[in-house]
Parts: sequence; structure tokens; C-alpha cells
Amino acid sequence: MLALFSLAGIPPVAGFFGKFFLFTAAASKGLYLLVFLAVVNVTISLYYYLLVVRAMFLRKGDNPIPFFRNKFYMRIGLTITVLGILLLGIYSPLYDYIYELSSAFN
Repeated sequence: MLALFSLAGIPPVAGFFGKFFLFTAAASKGLYLLVFLAVVNVTISLYYYLLVVRAMFLRKGDNPIPFFRNKFYMRIGLTITVLGILLLGIYSPLYDYIYELSSAFN
């Protein structure tokens, strides 16, 4: 669910700031039509991502998945992924560093 929210660009996850920086960079160059079209596409994609989340949590399936035990390595991998998505969304000095790198090429 968190990965889908990141893809949709919902704050405070990493995808939000990626889209935000992309949209502000395009707007600063005067590409307002492109930003408008991108925001419309993000809104449409949000609908489809939320359909997946709804199917995961709110719909009862005809053939429910039986209970299974996940392994320790699966939990570690999921924990690292969730922390990465949240830390990239919250930890702003990383974005300052990326901005400095990108302005060096201009």
C-alpha cells in the first residue's frame, strides 16, 4: 500500500517529492501545459492505485489465500523497503544535495 501511495505521489512518501520537484522544474521553465497534463495524469493514476488498495483490503475474495508464515528475510526486506520510502520522503537534506548536484549541470 505504501509503495502504491508513493507511486501516486501522496505525501510524505518519496514519490510525492519526486513529482513535486519534477513539476516545479517544468513550471520554472514555463511548461505550464505540460505540468497541467502531468497533474491530470497523476489524478487519474491515483484512482487506479486506490482501486488496487481497495481490492487488497476491503474486498472479500472467493478463494481466500490460506495463512502462510513469512520468513525472516522477507520481513527484513519489507522493513528496509518501507523505511526507504518513508525516509526518502521525510529526510529533506537528501533533496538539498540532489538539488545542488542538478544545479551544477546548469
